[in-house]
This record gives sequence, structure tokens and C-alpha cells, in this order.
Amino acid sequence: MVSALDYLAIGLYFAVMIAAGYWGLRRARSADDYLVAGRRLGPLLYIGTLSAVVLGGASTIGTVALGYENGVSGMWLVFMIGLGIIALGLLLSTRLSRLGVYTVSEMLGLRYGPSARLISAIIVASYALMIAVTSTIAIGTVFDVVLGLPPAVAILVAGGVVVAYSVAGGMWSITLTDFLQFCVMTVGIFFALLPLAVTRAGGLSGMRAELPASYFDLASIGWGTIFTYFLLFFFGLMIGQDIWQRVFTARSAPVARWGGLTAGLYCLLYGLAGALIGTAARALVPDLQVTDNAFARVASEVLPAGLLGLVLAAALAAVMSTASAGLLASSTILANDVYAGIIAREGRSDLGESRVFTLVVGVAVLAISLAVQNVVAALTVAYNLLTGALFVPIIGALFWRRATGAGALVSMLVSSAVVVALMLWQGLLANSPIYVGMLSSLLVFVGVSLLTRPQTAGEEPEHNP
Repeated sequence: MVSALDYLAIGLYFAVMIAAGYWGLRRARSADDYLVAGRRLGPLLYIGTLSAVVLGGASTIGTVALGYENGVSGMWLVFMIGLGIIALGLLLSTRLSRLGVYTVSEMLGLRYGPSARLISAIIVASYALMIAVTSTIAIGTVFDVVLGLPPAVAILVAGGVVVAYSVAGGMWSITLTDFLQFCVMTVGIFFALLPLAVTRAGGLSGMRAELPASYFDLASIGWGTIFTYFLLFFFGLMIGQDIWQRVFTARSAPVARWGGLTAGLYCLLYGLAGALIGTAARALVPDLQVTDNAFARVASEVLPAGLLGLVLAAALAAVMSTASAGLLASSTILANDVYAGIIAREGRSDLGESRVFTLVVGVAVLAISLAVQNVVAALTVAYNLLTGALFVPIIGALFWRRATGAGALVSMLVSSAVVVALMLWQGLLANSPIYVGMLSSLLVFVGVSLLTRPQTAGEEPEHNP
């Protein structure tokens, strides 16, 4: 039962988020401030914002649901996210922090030309939009189950707060809210919900006695699903605009590298915690019809007044941080790469243009969130497009000098068409779109690059990061 104390905790959380938006409004005086926090974040803020941005609705609500359905093997989705962040920190962050760009598409444009910049911008903006949508949907799930508030109202209220502070202060607002959300998530999940849920379910021994043995098998979710998560999330986290935009905020390459390693390790623990909470929920409330409701139901079952409000705030922290990241990533791509870079030919967007596009994309996120329901399905669509179409050209841009603009462009177009066609034919959650998409991307990219001549100094500018 939700008490007045719980409502007070949630109300205070929203008040702090709005205050952070006002603080960011006063701090953001240039496009560099608005989009990448002036590239001035130190280790503590960087670790907090990077952890918060990757652990969103699907990572929290979705992982508990996967734990409810499959047991501890439900951890693999977030586990692959953590491994991807570790790989990003150790393998790519130093190169990225030295590029001086705002977006994935800007880097691809420097390397392959304006056509590649435009096509990749459309793909990345769509991916980031869906990331924001998945998290906004998750907000509705939490409020519906625990507070009895209709999902549509919850999406408009909580999603509206996200849009407001994102539009106001951009990355400075989001950095501060992300760090606060990271602290709330850590306390709420690791120190409140996890120990109380497992204890209430009888501890690990009681859960083993109550549930099938498969719930404690790390591979019970299926090796095919684990491999799909690897392709989607390990590779996807290494190239996502919302993630790169955080890397660009680091004040130095060492901060980006070691901060990425630390945030990745945190994600591994978070994935295991979510799966164990879901497993405990299966023992406590075995008759759920909608597994996405497992987080909210187990929270309301095991938490006392006050702590319930804290854990609900932790869930909101997880989903709102990722919603704001996806929102800013999508609007940055559209303002910087589509409007300023291609349409207006200004090179880069200014502060006013960035704010206008953030508002427009925020309204679109709220509208789409009211029409879409399944958070894991929406996240899968986003990463199918991102990883299937862009991973190979991006890695080629960073590491293969023989890659050509024609190879990148044709690879993006062909693999995008393959991914979309297979999702329409075999279903959004099928494994084949990402398998075939990445394979077709690799073959076309390498083949066309080898058949076409690299650009030279007298032609369209090309840059090797």
C-alpha cells in the first residue's frame, strides 16, 4: 500500500529534477555546453552519468521481467550492456575523446562524406528516439501498477518533466540529474529492494525450493538469445549516439577510459541484481499475467512505507535518465547533422536550434510512447537498426584506412533494408534480423570498398580519425 510518505518521496524526486533543469539552464551558454557539458566532466560525474544513461527502462523493468520469466539467466541483457561499456572504455574512448565532434554521424561525415552523414543520421536519430520511447513507456508501467495512475497520464506527467529539464539545460541538466539518479538507483536497488525481496522469498535456499531448477541455470534463457543479446547490446553500446555523447563530455582520455571500465563493472552487478529481484518476484507473486509489472508488484509487496517511495524513485531514476539521453541524442543528430550540417549547410547547430529540436523530439517521444507498449520489443527494434546498419561502417571509419564512402553508404542502405524486412517477416523479437543484418553489412562494406577507389586530397574531404 502506497503511503503519504511514499508520495512525498516521489514528489521530492520530481522537484529535484526540475531544479536540476533550472541549474542547467543557467549553466548552458553555448552549443558546447548544451550538447556535451563543455567537455569538462571529471571521474565521479562521468561514471555516474554513463552508468545512469545505459541502465534505463529495459535494463531495470525489463531485466526484472526477464528474471521473473527465466530466473538468474535474465541477467544477460544487462550483462552484455556492461561488457559493451567496458569494451568502449578500453578500446574506443581514447580515439573518441580526441575527435572533437558532437555525433556519430558527424564523425562518419568527416570520414565518408555528406551522404553517409545524412543516412547514418536518420538511422541513429531513429534508434535514439526509440531508446527514449522505451524508457518513457516504463514510467507508465511503474505508475500504473503501484499508484493506480493510468499509463497515459503517467507518461505525460513524468515524460513531460524529462522533456522540460532536457530542453532547459541540455547536457548540463542531464548530467546533474543522471548523477542524482545514479545515487538513487544504487541505494534503491542494491540496498533496499534486492535484500528485502530475496529475504521475503526465503533467501536463495527458499527460492530454490519454490522454483524450478532452471531458474538457477545461467543458460536457461537459451544460448541463441544470449548470442543475440551479445550482438545487439555489446556491439550496440559501443556505437550508440547517447553513449558517445557521454564520452565526449569527459575532460580527458583517461577519465573516459577508466570511467567506462568502472561503469561497465557496475552494470554487470546491476544486471545480476535485477535478475535476482525478478526470481524472487516469481516466488512471491507467481500469477502475474504481464511480466513487465514484476518490478512494481514485488516492490509493493516487500517494501515498507517510505522505502517503497525510494525504490519507485529509483525505478523512475533509471528510466528517466535513459529517456533524457535518448531525447538529447536524437535531437542533437537532427539539429547538428540533418538541419545544420545538410539542409542549412551551417556545419554545426547553435544553442537556439538545439533547444528547438529537443522540444520537437520530446513531443514526438511522448506521442509514440502513448501508442507503443512492450519495452523489450521497442529496445530490440532500436538496437537491430543501430547495430545491424552502422556497427561495421563505424568500426571501419576508425580502424580501416581502405574503407570508402561508397562502401559505407551502400552497406548502410542494404543492411537497413535487410533488418527492417526480416523484422516485418519474422517478428520484432526474431534473432535473424541482427544476424543477417550484420553479415550483409560486413560483406557489402568490404566488397564495395575494395571495388571503389579511396578519395584523394583533391576530392571531397575525408578524415581518418
